Amino acid sequence: MAKQRDLPGGFAMPSRNGYNKPMFIRACIAKIHRATVTQAELNYVGSITVDEDLLDASGMKPFQYVNITNVSNAVFWQTYIIPGQRGNGDICLNGPPARLFQPGDKIIILAEALVEPSELPGLDPVVVFVDDKNKIAKIEHHKQIPHGATG
Repeated sequence: MAKQRDLPGGFAMPSRNGYNKPMFIRACIAKIHRATVTQAELNYVGSITVDEDLLDASGMKPFQYVNITNVSNAVFWQTYIIPGQRGNGDICLNGPPARLFQPGDKIIILAEALVEPSELPGLDPVVVFVDDKNKIAKIEHHKQIPHGATG
């Protein structure tokens, strides 16, 4: 039977030789909630173009991987961010996801990071709410949003 040792946060990774390696957990660190797709470019090198104002507000970075969920059709996609022109509200799906995300679709963009289990209790992702033109309506931290709130 493998030995097991508790790691910070109460998590443990048993191993055959008794050596315990640190474990990281994928966690949401930021979210752009219900943005509207403005463009889909099938023939562009794959990515998602996001208005730089939204990147600044959310803390997301160019070339960071993000998960995108399409509220309109339940599609889930992962790609990286390309900064779009500041202030114009662009949300453009480039490459293959252009077949799954169309202008007018509502999406949620979720940035993630690998964190140590001990960091989870202090995690409080920023949530950027936008209007139909992808202009910032409000910014909150997730822990301040009541359960069941729609934004």
